[in-house]
Amino acid sequence: MPSFFPDPSLDFEQGLVAVGGDLSPELLLEAYGKGLFPWPQEGYPMLWFCPDNRGILNFADFKIPQRLQRSRKNYAKKIEITRNENFEFVIRACAKQKRAGQNGTWINDEMIEAYLELSKMDVAQSWEVWSEGEIVGGGYGVLVRGIFSGESLFHHQTDMSKLALIKMVEDLKALGLDWMDTQMVTPLLASFGAIEIPKLDYLKRLKADQKPSQKGPKCNHR
Repeated sequence: MPSFFPDPSLDFEQGLVAVGGDLSPELLLEAYGKGLFPWPQEGYPMLWFCPDNRGILNFADFKIPQRLQRSRKNYAKKIEITRNENFEFVIRACAKQKRAGQNGTWINDEMIEAYLELSKMDVAQSWEVWSEGEIVGGGYGVLVRGIFSGESLFHHQTDMSKLALIKMVEDLKALGLDWMDTQMVTPLLASFGAIEIPKLDYLKRLKADQKPSQKGPKCNHR
């Protein structure tokens, strides 16, 4: 069966590789396996991107800012962090998170329903930061064929998204991963060591590190 997507290594204006299709699990798995991700925009069919410069976070270069190292110790006895315990809460909170320079969110209802399906397949993964019985921060991404793509973070209290990211990296390293796809490099991600690399370098790394399995194991723990 022919692929829905063209070869992402070709040149595409502004990284837009394909238009159309749906957010079925099958198409999402194919997209991530090829290094693409959906980025819906109101008034358009589904848009699929592979940017000319790709954000990644090499775990060997992962660094925790000094201020956060100090405050992390203070938080240690006040919070707990779980994985895959409440994916729906996390993705809906990410959709509501206000972001500098953005008036809305790409995490629309269609995206939420699609990634909820991926979470049932153990492909979409979430991290939840708890304080006094409530989720106050977290993040999610997808783990496809041994490659993790971070999607979004949120916080209801200062530093909670950052603590979720730290735990995310720790858990992914425990699974044997050496890096994660961040898609873009925000100031927050840059402060932890994320960098941009050319698309072709990213695609080479993607191909070299992919595993035969389509998904990673589900793990619920505190």
